[in-house]
Amino acid sequence: MSILLRRLSKSSSILLSKMAEEIASSTTAVAAAKKRSLWPSLLRWIPTSTDHIIAAEKRLLSILKTPYHQEQVNIGSGPPGSKTRWFRSTSDEPRFINTVTFDSKEGSPTLVMVHGYGASQGFFFRNFDALAKHFKVIAIDQLGWGGSSRPDFTCQSTEETEAWFIDSFEEWRKAQNLTNFILLGHSFGGYVASKYALKHPEHIRQLILVGPAGFSSEEQHMSERLTQFKATWKGAVVNHLWESNFTPQKIIRGLGPLGPNIVRKYTSARFGSYSTGEVLTEDESKLLTDYVYHTLAAKASGELCLKHIFSFGAFARKPLLHCASDWKVPTTFIYGFQDWMDYTGAQEARKHMKVSCEIIRVPQGGHFVFIDNPAAFHSAVHYACHKLLSPDGESESLPEGLESV
Repeated sequence: MSILLRRLSKSSSILLSKMAEEIASSTTAVAAAKKRSLWPSLLRWIPTSTDHIIAAEKRLLSILKTPYHQEQVNIGSGPPGSKTRWFRSTSDEPRFINTVTFDSKEGSPTLVMVHGYGASQGFFFRNFDALAKHFKVIAIDQLGWGGSSRPDFTCQSTEETEAWFIDSFEEWRKAQNLTNFILLGHSFGGYVASKYALKHPEHIRQLILVGPAGFSSEEQHMSERLTQFKATWKGAVVNHLWESNFTPQKIIRGLGPLGPNIVRKYTSARFGSYSTGEVLTEDESKLLTDYVYHTLAAKASGELCLKHIFSFGAFARKPLLHCASDWKVPTTFIYGFQDWMDYTGAQEARKHMKVSCEIIRVPQGGHFVFIDNPAAFHSAVHYACHKLLSPDGESESLPEGLESV
């Protein structure tokens, strides 16, 4: 994020003007968007489209060995019986969830993987092959992200925003006729997975939360440094941008044809020079950069959930800690040793849970632990599900290198 902001500050007035135009254009009519899509991508200010996203996804997943199939799952135009259309949309057109399903052994337990904020299912590209040996792996792009439909986002409250993701996931589950599955969510995806499990626990066998957002409360966990920053004029400006729903994706769109280069610098730094674990290969970095750019630069939709779910500092407006006593699904938390998400929120929540709960820390891993240290992450997931994978449901000792909190 800091790299993007520094780059933005150096942009010319022309770029900033274009950026303003692009932000304003995010609310234009669908017909106008279709008209723009007729232009060759090289002539557009933002060289991307849904077709670009799906194509970039296929290129990224082409490095895998496990066969898979991709589909757009129809979830309808809104929740059954609801007067709204995902949400307050005037359109009755059906919406779709981009889904990839990997080949697996018959009888393997189903593992559904949900990405975090600013990401898409392709971020798990380093994990699909290994996990598909033990699970029937299904990964999705949440509504408004990646290659899924991107309806106009008009939610006005935390409750509406949560329903946007929970209800669309439930309609996807119904369309797939899924039940009795393992649900894994990363970061914001962990927040959504938790909220879904609280509302529909009957469908979940095991919940795996990877660096989940939303457990820490602002009152209990705000650091002194963040408190001091918020009191400065810079902090006031950043807080205003946050409450105005100014997202990192808007920066990428505003930079137009310079956007891909900025994303390349970010991925090269985060998963290369600043990686806490196994750095990306040259091919992986190139393919991931291409994929990330197209998912970030596409129409703003799900990303606009940010201010409704979290306050500045990524503190949940409705912390999951407050729901811990209502937990009904066995849960395993997985954190990288260098994860900026604070695992003490999970520790506090565990005290109030009436179900089995474990907290595992993975070495040489940050917030994207599944990219930083995939082998250890796979061991952690396998351990979390070992009773489901073992025919006798026997207990298993924690794999070497992992730490139980």
